[in-house]
Amino acid sequence: MWTGVLSFGLVSVPVGLYTATSPHTLRFHQLQRGTSDRIRNRRVNERTGEEVELDDIVKGFDTGDTYVLVEPDELDDIAPGRSKALEIDGFVDLDAIDPIFFDRTYYLGPKGTEYAKVYALLERALAKTGRAGIATFVMRGREYLVALKSENGILTLHTLHWADEIRDPREEIPDLPTTRTKTGDKEMRMAEQLIGTLAMDWDPEEFHDTYRDKVAALITAKESGESVEKAEPAAEATNVIDLTEALRASVERARGRSGRSGSERSRGAGEGDEEGTGREGAGSEGKDEGGRDGSAKPKAAKPKATKPKAAKGKGGKAEGGKAEGGKRAGDTAGLQDLSKAELYEKASAAGIRGRSGMNRDELIEALTAEGGARAA
Repeated sequence: MWTGVLSFGLVSVPVGLYTATSPHTLRFHQLQRGTSDRIRNRRVNERTGEEVELDDIVKGFDTGDTYVLVEPDELDDIAPGRSKALEIDGFVDLDAIDPIFFDRTYYLGPKGTEYAKVYALLERALAKTGRAGIATFVMRGREYLVALKSENGILTLHTLHWADEIRDPREEIPDLPTTRTKTGDKEMRMAEQLIGTLAMDWDPEEFHDTYRDKVAALITAKESGESVEKAEPAAEATNVIDLTEALRASVERARGRSGRSGSERSRGAGEGDEEGTGREGAGSEGKDEGGRDGSAKPKAAKPKATKPKAAKGKGGKAEGGKAEGGKRAGDTAGLQDLSKAELYEKASAAGIRGRSGMNRDELIEALTAEGGARAA
């Protein structure tokens, strides 16, 4: 995107600037409704209605009474350093830069293997000191404030917002809480507990653009004349009166209770014991998972176990036999009754990786498999 000279002190190295990110937004064309005719944007003289060639267009600044005309070459002539120098003004602690200042990220690389040593020296020095180089330079007709950082063995350049571009939140947001806004101690403890329960390791691979996937699915469905499932409605705002109860329910759900506490699981295991003897194959599974998780396979029968034929008998043994055959279907049916949001929360509590990109059926399949693995 840009080539120039990076300098710090009396040391300099030719570098190139490279794009670090690639947006994956789906692009739509504008069409006239009812046709396949593209809509084009043209440069038109608003007085004559005639199209104007790009070479005949100049920039004009509106002063209120008239326009001050500026040629593109005139802007290049006044660009500091003719846009070819990236000189470090100084080095600051990375923690000193508020995240709100960061805008876009670029890769910076040496222009030639003979400059690899100088490049590596600066990169490693920045990594060791935990500092970032601050500089300004001009690229494509605009001056940028930038921070030069070391990241994973390479130099990265982060464009920063200018200080006067940062808006004051107190002026922009009318209903922000004040220092006099009171929060209860109990509510604060529960909120901290909820945050601790939902603590996770940062793994960007776990997340991806699900909305883009839905847009792609919508296009595919419309192309084949099918319909698509609508998104879940947005959650309603929590009433202040119900805040404590909402926090309590959130903590319980985040703990991965899956609708049942540990004591309920224990009771479930006891109930499985009473349901029938001859359960070394099916009943022992109920003992492990409270008679809920039907995705696990029965354990191998021990010598003292009742033969499988006994499961077809009458009475308690018949019910015990049915438990094994109906567990998987019963659990799946139970999951089918849940919304996608509820399924996702169960998957989150179970630590299922890649859950953010799963549809409803995939979440059910993953939860069923996860339950089977735990039982095994």
